[in-house]
Amino acid sequence: MQKQDKDFLERLAAGHKVMPSGTPSNGTAQAEFLSCAGQTVPTGYRSELMRLVVVFADSELAGAAGFCPFINRGPGLRERIVAAKIVTEKYVHAEMALNLVEPFGVNPMLYVRSHAWDSRLDRNVDLGTRRIGGDKRLNVFHYPLEGWEDAVVFNMLMGAATAIQLAEMVQSSYAPLAEAITQILPREREHAQLGESGVGQAIERSASKAAVQAAVNYWHPRVAATFGRVDSDHASIYIQYGLRRRSSAEMLSDWKTQSAAALKRLGIAIPG
Repeated sequence: MQKQDKDFLERLAAGHKVMPSGTPSNGTAQAEFLSCAGQTVPTGYRSELMRLVVVFADSELAGAAGFCPFINRGPGLRERIVAAKIVTEKYVHAEMALNLVEPFGVNPMLYVRSHAWDSRLDRNVDLGTRRIGGDKRLNVFHYPLEGWEDAVVFNMLMGAATAIQLAEMVQSSYAPLAEAITQILPREREHAQLGESGVGQAIERSASKAAVQAAVNYWHPRVAATFGRVDSDHASIYIQYGLRRRSSAEMLSDWKTQSAAALKRLGIAIPG
């Protein structure tokens, strides 16, 4: 480990936060835009920070775009209002994330037009934790939604996963990220709660759990895969740099417990 990296980790361990030190000019290296206790940060920190924020932004953009068509498929006005609220808030969250990386040379307006956010793969594809090219969305947002029950089950399971993953960044070493996530997290937690309510209402309307159980069987392993490999190099670096606190395995365990409790309340079997 280089001395600069060691000194930086010591500053983080002492409780210092990484802050923007001004607006980078054309002649300023992007890493020098950040400082911690008055000192510049290692280039690796900037790279991992950018990756973390872009994955979140891309996932919010893809998630909102994929759910948009289902606003008009809601069985009633209340369901359509809730769906529109979720889509709107996801776009707001994506905007907040892109604002964080704009000082690093990202143009939010151009970025939003750079990918087909509503694109999806075949429903039968299973990517697991293997990443594919293109944007940086989580793999789960490459799979298409099919029907209202499918959409609300996805919102319930993925909403809970998103809340757990974002909670790790509330105390992020990058102060602006921590501030943004503090605002975003309550809304993402509400999305999971709205998803569970929507699933319960869907079961009540149809007087059957078959469609919901089929959706849970499909989405449960795919949402679990969003926590990544337990031996992921990026995950350990995130922890080292104070961008997250806990391991992928710990977060996945929390999600399994929370999702199991939600499924038990709904009378739905947990996929094996």
